[in-house]
Amino acid sequence: MVIFKLKSLLKSLALVLSGVALQACQQNAELGEVLVYENDFSQENLQNISNGRLREFNEKLVLGNFSNEEIALTLHDLPAHKNLKIEIELLLHDSWDGNADAVSGPDSWYFNLDDQTALHATFSNQPCVSTFCLSQSYPDVYGSHEDPRTGADEVELPGLCKYADSAGWTSQYSISKIIRHKGSSMTLVCGDQTVQNYLETSHRCDESWSLSKIAVIIVE
Repeated sequence: MVIFKLKSLLKSLALVLSGVALQACQQNAELGEVLVYENDFSQENLQNISNGRLREFNEKLVLGNFSNEEIALTLHDLPAHKNLKIEIELLLHDSWDGNADAVSGPDSWYFNLDDQTALHATFSNQPCVSTFCLSQSYPDVYGSHEDPRTGADEVELPGLCKYADSAGWTSQYSISKIIRHKGSSMTLVCGDQTVQNYLETSHRCDESWSLSKIAVIIVE
């Protein structure tokens, strides 16, 4: 009976130690990333953001909408680090034409970190059929050819202006990039270069973009 109890006690102790070790591993993994900034704009917070404005889209507040414009997020007093992970939820509204020619494109979106280009790609919201397809480069750099909305998380959201009453005219993308960075300050710039030479409405109503989230994470 004593031996049986001892074995049971040792087994319980092993399970406890295993749980502690697992928890320690999880904690160590988490220690490799530190969130220093996160904003989903639900609190109407535009601190540290230049050229920011808010509007409602799909019953949520978003940063936007913009067309041939840039916004900038500047942060100071960052802890010591080697890399930054930038996470962005991007909404592309209405008539983006991707790799189209100079009449209606190309339509591209980009973000830079301290003048380093992290992403510069074209995007297309256009329907793709057997006889007609305005491709995009994302998730690759401009010059590549992918089907419209490749890599999007959601493709059935309504447009914002020109196609506000039609589903499928806003695409949502979750973009995540790890970038080498060591400075105590950073400036993140997001912007677009879109073309539309025959406008029935304003450029911003024809094709624009918004952000529903920005996060900046230190990566050791």
